[in-house]
Amino acid sequence: MKSMQNEVRRRAAELAPETIAIRRHLHKHPELSFHERETSAYIAGMLERFDIPFRRMPGPDGSGYGLVADIEGGGGGHSIALRADMDALPITEENDVEFRSTNDGVMHACGHDAHSAIVLTAGRILHEMRDHFNGRVRLIFQPAEERSPGGAKGMIEQGVLSGVNRILGEHINPSLSAGTVGFRPGLMMASADEIYLTVSGRGGHAAAPSALVDPVLITSHIIVALQQVVSRRANPELPSVLSFGRVIADGAMNVIPDRVTVAGTFRTVNEEWRERALETITHIAQSLAEGMDGSCEVEIIRGYPVLENDNKLTARTRQAAEAYLGPQNVVDLPLVMWAEDFSYYNREIPGCFYNLGVANEQEGWTRPLHNSRLMIDEKALETGSGLMAWLALSELNPDGDLQASEK
Repeated sequence: MKSMQNEVRRRAAELAPETIAIRRHLHKHPELSFHERETSAYIAGMLERFDIPFRRMPGPDGSGYGLVADIEGGGGGHSIALRADMDALPITEENDVEFRSTNDGVMHACGHDAHSAIVLTAGRILHEMRDHFNGRVRLIFQPAEERSPGGAKGMIEQGVLSGVNRILGEHINPSLSAGTVGFRPGLMMASADEIYLTVSGRGGHAAAPSALVDPVLITSHIIVALQQVVSRRANPELPSVLSFGRVIADGAMNVIPDRVTVAGTFRTVNEEWRERALETITHIAQSLAEGMDGSCEVEIIRGYPVLENDNKLTARTRQAAEAYLGPQNVVDLPLVMWAEDFSYYNREIPGCFYNLGVANEQEGWTRPLHNSRLMIDEKALETGSGLMAWLALSELNPDGDLQASEK
């Protein structure tokens, strides 16, 4: 396995300039969720160039932007999928670089350009080394991670995991230095549900409140009262977040509107509590509004489920990462309240979702995800592509020597 490890490192280093070029092309031409037509076409062109057979996978709307490529090793053995997401965010980029977004109001501010470039290069390395492993590697290029219901769910329904018995995915992390990776077994990320409230009353002149039913006042009480869902209803040991980021009362200085709209999110790490909490949110909002002579319509859009990594697969993957990078470059990750539709894959088969460090403090590249000035240290692309190829090889050759390298 040591010779294979060295070969993976060598190829990842040789291909690094092209990996960077792929990432920069994708960064320059971002597309929003469910609209990744040109992104998908570009990745398909790369797969054709690398002589990796692939097929397009139609999503729920028949768009066909998802791509699936299989790399066949020797007969028998296991099968493993490597997943990348392709979509961008509705953010206007503020970086002054040659490869900044050319699509106004759209930016790869979550690193999906890096994810796709890494999986492409990892796939290329594995395709070149296919005589050195048994089984199959499946590359998944998934649309629409950023927008519910997410692209993963549709691709699973279309059979993307058929014949696959484990899956790996990585996400850039601008709080970790380039050259490092992070793992967490078990619970890793929260569920995420969208909450929309429409509070109705009877508007009119603000100088005559006794003749009105004020939906602004009702909404204020609802927002405050709903905080008890987390502070008084949740188990203190169970992380939960309820936040409202959008409140629109389209009245005026002296005009009380007829209705107020509210948008927020609820997140937790326990599916049973998730169900009870959503019921409680609905009950409190509606009952309080009715008690103040108004009404409240509650719409809940179910988002991604809790992301829980397989303990055994994560332990093996972390061991393989330590062999490739050295133990000093592999860290533990905390539980976070972000959400990811990779969770759908983990509900079907054993999966491991890990983080790739991309920060460079000397250059000031430490902006968080979903930020208009997010920049990554592109040296991380070599680390990411080589590591992902190595992790796949380690899973397909489980009896190999995975002792930590001296690097």
